[in-house]
Amino acid sequence: MKPMTPFLLPVLGATLALAGGSAFATQYLSVEQAQQVLFPEANGFKPSTLQLTLEQMHQVEKLAGLPARSVAWRVIAAYKDDKLVGHIVLDDVIGKFELISYAVGLQPDATVRQIEILSYRESHGFEIRNANWRKQFAGKSAAAGLTVGEGIANISGATLSCTHVTDGVRRIAAIAQVLLKK
Repeated sequence: MKPMTPFLLPVLGATLALAGGSAFATQYLSVEQAQQVLFPEANGFKPSTLQLTLEQMHQVEKLAGLPARSVAWRVIAAYKDDKLVGHIVLDDVIGKFELISYAVGLQPDATVRQIEILSYRESHGFEIRNANWRKQFAGKSAAAGLTVGEGIANISGATLSCTHVTDGVRRIAAIAQVLLKK
């Protein structure tokens, strides 16, 4: 057997390093597709950025039991004709090692309508994409039922993904209660 040439070793190493980080990444929905899934009745969407003040960040922390994490949030208002039917908040949370991108559909009263996983980059835990797990969030608010073990079931083998997405949704529900509720 011939030994590898010195040139091939760095190429092989770089190839393996690049493959390791993205081998499990799955894009489920684009933002535009998520808009249609979350609010199929809407015929107009208006993206914006919500800016939290320091006082609002404290209110969010108090409601969610979690830090607000960011001052700026990506939000899309959904309309049917001229009537607001809800909001979509886009977010990313860490799974075990990689980011999970998701969208939260919110009713005008700040309750969760539905969540959708946009992309999942971990090798394990992708079961959070299952409709039965995601549908547990419907109708919940920052005040009740948005904790793993208390309203949201854990999935064995996906504990960190379940916990981090649930915490993210609770944070978003608190932001909605502070900023978006009519």
